[in-house]
Amino acid sequence: MGTGLYYKVADVDALPRGKTLCVEIEGREILLCHTAEGIFAVDNLCTHAAERLCDGKLKGNRILCPLHGAAFDVRDGSVLTRPASVALATYAVRVDDECIAVQWENSGDAACHKSR
Repeated sequence: MGTGLYYKVADVDALPRGKTLCVEIEGREILLCHTAEGIFAVDNLCTHAAERLCDGKLKGNRILCPLHGAAFDVRDGSVLTRPASVALATYAVRVDDECIAVQWENSGDAACHKSR
């Protein structure tokens, strides 16, 4: 995570603890995950089979892929279970009073999208 700009992607109220929310920045889907430890942002596609993780389950700090059950730690993107072997990309998150912002290296606008 470098020196990119932060983009507002959602209101805090849109993401209750224990839930996920898929947002899009410059055509890339980012999954926001609200755990007991805070809000984290990872790529929304499983590195094993490119399945959308927003269709999976958040259990504690783990996001589970709905296709083959690979698990990733949302805090750092690390792989916790097979069949995945490549970590998820992660993004810095800043939470202000009412806003969730994600650090993005590229320029452009962010658009909010609700997960399914």
